[in-house]
Amino acid sequence: MAFKLRRRMVMRWHVWLGWLVSVPLLLWTASGLFMASFPIDTIRGEHLKAEAPALPGFAPVPPVLAGRPVQTLTLAQQAGSPVWLIDYADGGKRRADARNGRLLAMVNANEAALIARSAFAGDAQLLGITRFSAEAAPLELRRPRPSWQVRFADNTHIYVDAETGAVLATRSALWRAFDVMWGLHIMDLQTREDTNHPILIGFAGLAVVSILIGIVLLPLRRAKGRSAPQGLKPGSKG
Repeated sequence: MAFKLRRRMVMRWHVWLGWLVSVPLLLWTASGLFMASFPIDTIRGEHLKAEAPALPGFAPVPPVLAGRPVQTLTLAQQAGSPVWLIDYADGGKRRADARNGRLLAMVNANEAALIARSAFAGDAQLLGITRFSAEAAPLELRRPRPSWQVRFADNTHIYVDAETGAVLATRSALWRAFDVMWGLHIMDLQTREDTNHPILIGFAGLAVVSILIGIVLLPLRRAKGRSAPQGLKPGSKG
């Protein structure tokens, strides 16, 4: 009798845990199915990124650094013009004209639009451009950098660094849908980066417990079925 009572209690716990973890299990499965349905290069918008044409041969002139320590110096191309992208040791960033070495001013709206258009492989119309500070960077940018958000008619957003003119990110409507699904998958819709928080760990732990209880109950139910008395077959005499 005591064994039967304990088994009923365990079965009751299994049912309640099943109801409790059914919602996160559904979210994990549905979001995982969505994310697995698209090639990662399509999600990243590789097909939306134009290949920069080759520049004619020239002798780049080192930038004027004025004694400020430099961490990295990268030769790049922006809308057909060669530039130096400068990362200073103190965390600052600048750009310089690679043809004469002179430091360039901050990127303005017109320059950002030209850079974004040259980096965009699509033919959608440019709809608008918005300046964001590093402190108010959009969630989809995923980095605290001052930027220009250049929006196209096909819902593509290209982010251009406001200090260096570097293309920081290319975000499509599919990327944003994927990002929401990723947030649901890790149960973090606020930053969509934290995979180590109590809600996710708690629900995952409950799901494991529920599965283990089900594994324990399965042989007990089968044993109960085998030990139950067989009913009389139709037509047999008792």
